[in-house]
Amino acid sequence: MRALGDYLQVKCHACVGGTSVREDQRILQSGVHVVVGTPGRVYDMLRRRALRPDYIKIFSLDEADEMLSRGFKDQIYDIFQMLPPKLQVGVFSATMPPEALEITRKFMSKPVRILVKRDELTLEGIKQFYVNVDREEWKLDTLCDLYETLAITQSVIFSNTRRKVDWLTDKMRARDHTVSATHGDMDQNTRDIIMREFRSGSSRVLITTDLLARGIDVQQVSLVINYDLPTQPENYLHRIGRSGRFGRKGVAINFVTKDDERLLQDIQVRADAAGRAVTCGANKWRAACSGWPGIAGACACLPSLCSSPRLALTWLFSTAFLQHGHRGAA
Repeated sequence: MRALGDYLQVKCHACVGGTSVREDQRILQSGVHVVVGTPGRVYDMLRRRALRPDYIKIFSLDEADEMLSRGFKDQIYDIFQMLPPKLQVGVFSATMPPEALEITRKFMSKPVRILVKRDELTLEGIKQFYVNVDREEWKLDTLCDLYETLAITQSVIFSNTRRKVDWLTDKMRARDHTVSATHGDMDQNTRDIIMREFRSGSSRVLITTDLLARGIDVQQVSLVINYDLPTQPENYLHRIGRSGRFGRKGVAINFVTKDDERLLQDIQVRADAAGRAVTCGANKWRAACSGWPGIAGACACLPSLCSSPRLALTWLFSTAFLQHGHRGAA
């Protein structure tokens, strides 16, 4: 928005938590055309009268399914109570479950709905794999072997908790892997610095929570790894969509333990129901490798290479990356 604003001579300001309230008040009171913000800080600026509702003409709610979830729904309602009745409202999301659509009726009057057909919501260009790691404690060795095997431009690793993000970051650095990390417990300035480094390419591996599952466009990201499968199946689409941006090719790799098998099935069912088949080549989930050191079982997709399970993994992923314009390191 700021880049567009510079060109169009439109003043934009970001209102987010973790930054100076006084500075936000000063900038808003001096006058801006567009405010982009998080629900909590936007509501606070409205309450303090730094953001004048009488002058607001358009309200856009991005990632609406998340904004209308339990965590933000009350805040969104509070904001709407302070907005003028004559207001243009836009609600946007890549995934819009029926319950979210139902909620929008409470603050929208006869809206025009533009819904993409399910069969048009594809993940074309993103190859998807899963690795049967069997046990949680084997994930770290699997992850490190992947990064020793593949040449990757940039990648994002998703974990389900902030504590595990910190733990995984420390473990990867202890094994001489250069990684950065971001999550909601960090202050906004720190997160901004980390994201600037990642966008510029000075940081190539970013470990994070679902904080970055939505709305982050970094075109160099070629690989997304779900170290943990998302606890909410609908977040799977948002996570792996961080790769393959701007028409580029991408790869998604999911680590699956025995305890994750049911969740994996739920993700598959949701994807199939929405017309977004989670595929690897021939409309099937493909186990990248089983039987590799630290991974139990036999190689499900390349039986002829079971005598060398490490080679099976290398061959599969190197081939995937070569098909997408990347060079395998093995």
